[in-house]
Formats: sequence, structure tokens, C-alpha cells
Amino acid sequence: MQISITDAELFLSSIFQENGVDTAASLSVAHALVQAEAAGQAGHGLRRVPAYVKQVRSGKVDGRAIPCPSRPKPGILAIDAACGFAYPALDLAITKLPQMVREQGIALAAINRSHHAGVMALTVERFAEQGLVAMMFANAPAAIAPWGGKTPLYGTNPIAFAVPVADADPVVIDLALSKVARGKVMAANQKGISIPEDWAFDGDGNPTTNAAEALKGTMAPAGGPKGAALALMVEVLAAGLTGANFSYQASSLFDEHGPAPGLGQMIIAIDPDVACGGSAERMAALATEIAREEGVRLPGRRGRGLRQEALQHGLTIEDEVIQAIDALR
Repeated sequence: MQISITDAELFLSSIFQENGVDTAASLSVAHALVQAEAAGQAGHGLRRVPAYVKQVRSGKVDGRAIPCPSRPKPGILAIDAACGFAYPALDLAITKLPQMVREQGIALAAINRSHHAGVMALTVERFAEQGLVAMMFANAPAAIAPWGGKTPLYGTNPIAFAVPVADADPVVIDLALSKVARGKVMAANQKGISIPEDWAFDGDGNPTTNAAEALKGTMAPAGGPKGAALALMVEVLAAGLTGANFSYQASSLFDEHGPAPGLGQMIIAIDPDVACGGSAERMAALATEIAREEGVRLPGRRGRGLRQEALQHGLTIEDEVIQAIDALR
């Protein structure tokens, strides 16, 4: 099915509203999922809709939650997502943090009782478009064991970063700390095919090519022990310092069973010209050097290009995805 960006967002928001999601929240969630789809991140796009709706129906997600902000310190924005979707809370941070940064040079948003953070590149990019540097950290339900262990304790715990570039698109970095996305293992299990032996470990902590066994075990961290250490760092920033559930305490984002996941996100936004001016021009010089060599592409440019193409030509959505969403009416 071919559908425009605007129509896709209206379609999804109507589905969410019909299932008890507040109008403002439904628009926020629909926009985030459609933009993820447009950026080529289908695992965070429309395929998430059935799980999201089922979680609203079961009460695992409060579709009428309104994120509640507070300022415990001048440079801190604390946001209680109130067991609703993460996107309204992220929108609130994007609305309030920039002014705090312009007053102080740096500010931090700490979000708790939250949900799936989606494609975090889309969040940090919105700060860069306002001339700010942004870093974001989020935890997720447990999937990675501490290095040397076999019990999942950390999430795949993505990190994202964006910086403005003079007269060009921002540089945007977004990566999870597992070697590959867990969705790839899930897809292999559904298809009944094997996986590379360096993707995951079975329940006994051994490398496995069996996707079903991998889902019972843990994901391999990117970079081995270094990736596991980074996952711990994100766990501290996104959950330990925000008051959110740690990954091992969080319920699944893929089904409607159990309590609210209660995950956390942290965003640090910085005025890049506080220490020295002309940062965007300096970044432009660096970006030119990075891209000078043939075959090198600046981080974030592919997803942005795909979104621009989708804006012009619309999205191509598989029939089975549309049918699964239609069935939620």
C-alpha cells in the first residue's frame, strides 16, 4: 500500500483514539512511528502499532496520561511520563529544554515511568535543528548480561547524539548497545532460520546460531566487554538517576502482559557556543574532512534522505502490516 506521510499519521492517530488514547498523545505517537518508518526503521515504525494498542487496552500503557514536568533545580527538567507513551514526554522536553539551555548553557531532562523511546535520532535531531548539541540515553527491558554472566540484566540501552553543522544537515548518531537489534533474532526465529554465532548467547551463556535459544538467552553486546560496560553506564543515566525501573525490572515492550515497563530516558542539551563561538562552522569543517574520502557517509544522512524521499513520494507499507492495524478498529 502506498500512503502519504500526512495520511499515515492521520490513519494511525485515528486508530489510537478509537482505542482510548488521548488526542494529543495519539498525534504524538502517530508522528513518531510514521517518521521512524520513513527513516527506514520499520522495527520502530508501524509494526509497533498492534502491540501499542494491546498495551493500552490491557492498561499496561495509560493512553490518557499527561506527562508532568517539574524543575527541582535550575538546570534540571524532571518529567513523569505517568506510565503513558514516551513520545509526549519527549515532546515536552523538546519544548522546554532549549530555553533552559539558552539561559544556562546546559540543561538536562530526566524522564521516568516511561515507555519505548523509539528512534532516538529523531529526538536529538530536533535539538540540533534549534542550534543545540544533544545526547540521549534510554534503557529497555533486559536483554544483555553483564560480561561473563548469562542472566539478562541490562537492556539494549540505545544512545543518541546530534550536533548542528553550518549550512548543512546535522550530524546524528543513534545506536543500540547490542551487536544487532533483538528484532533481527525475533525475525529469524519466525522464519525458522539460523543466526550468526556472534549475535547472541543461549541460556547457558554459550554462543548460539539457534534463534529460539537466543531468545531464551541474551544478546551479545557490541564490542564485547566494552559494550556491556556502556550498557551499564546507560542503565545508570537513564534509570538510576531518573528514578525509572532498571531494565531487569521492566516488563516487555512487545506484549500486553504485566505492569507498565516504567522505563527511563535522559536528555542532555548543550549550547555549543558557550565555551567558544563558531561551533557550527567548525563542525562543517570537520564534516567536510570526514566526507572527503570516497565511500564515507556522515552519520544520520541516510535516514534523513529516506525521510525526505518519503515526504515527496509517500510510504510503501506491506499489506499485512496495514491489515494488522485495520483489525484493531
